Amino acid sequence: METKANYVLIGAFTLIASVALLLFALWAAKYSSEKEWQQYAVIFDEPVTGLSEGSSVQYNGISVGTVQTLRLAPEDPRRVIATLRVQADAPIKTDTRAKMSQSGITGPPFIQLTGGSPKAPRLVAVDRSDVPVIRTEASALQNIADTANRLVARLDAVLSEQNIQRVSNTLANIESLTGSLAAQREDLRLIIADARVSSAELRSTLTRADDVVADVDRELAGKLPGLVGKLDSTLSKLESAAGGANAIVNENRAAISDFTTDGLSQVGPTLTELRALTRDLRQVTDRLEGGAAGYLLGRDSPKEFEPE
Repeated sequence: METKANYVLIGAFTLIASVALLLFALWAAKYSSEKEWQQYAVIFDEPVTGLSEGSSVQYNGISVGTVQTLRLAPEDPRRVIATLRVQADAPIKTDTRAKMSQSGITGPPFIQLTGGSPKAPRLVAVDRSDVPVIRTEASALQNIADTANRLVARLDAVLSEQNIQRVSNTLANIESLTGSLAAQREDLRLIIADARVSSAELRSTLTRADDVVADVDRELAGKLPGLVGKLDSTLSKLESAAGGANAIVNENRAAISDFTTDGLSQVGPTLTELRALTRDLRQVTDRLEGGAAGYLLGRDSPKEFEPE
């Protein structure tokens, strides 16, 4: 009886120890696995159509993890929060950006991580929270969608009712103009014929004008050497005359200086005496005209008798 009890105790101890070792091994494996991965959060401001839990996370085209969870932001349902499970040794830097991407046209969407300069610090060293947040940038699909929306809005503005009415009016005016031109076809033909005649006459006139200009150019070219020679001779004579005048001035510089100092000072009194002499001469001529004999003999001229 005691022998059987010992076997039961030994078996129970062995079973409990095995279970404990198994649980420890599972915990150690899980702990080791968790140490090899790092969680990050990505907040998208755009729809994540096609993205699901388990979708791939790539860093510059290399798979580094998966999408763990997807949920709407509680405070703003327009945003989507994606939790990523990324390899712990992946170089996620503070300037790393996440965006939606797609492999090919029909491929499944995934999250693409880009950027990360060598000098930037790792995100986990700056963001000490349990789940660091990777900033996002607009995806190519979002840019295409935004561009398409702007194009559609502009197309709607271009194709408004007012613009359509304006285009219709323009087409009607063009149609009316073409009809008027068709009705005046004969007049247009005459105008074109007159224009051709005028063009021919203008061409002939221009040809004659070119000939006249060529003749004038040739005549001018023939006379130009003679004109240049005469001009050169005239300039030489002017230069010689200027030299002679300069020599005369230099030779008589002392006399000119004396004249400007002494002669000009005597001009004033001389002019005064000349003015007095002119006045006396005018008086003498006036008296001579009144009676030359009486003036010369010193008698007054006889007066004429006037009867009472």
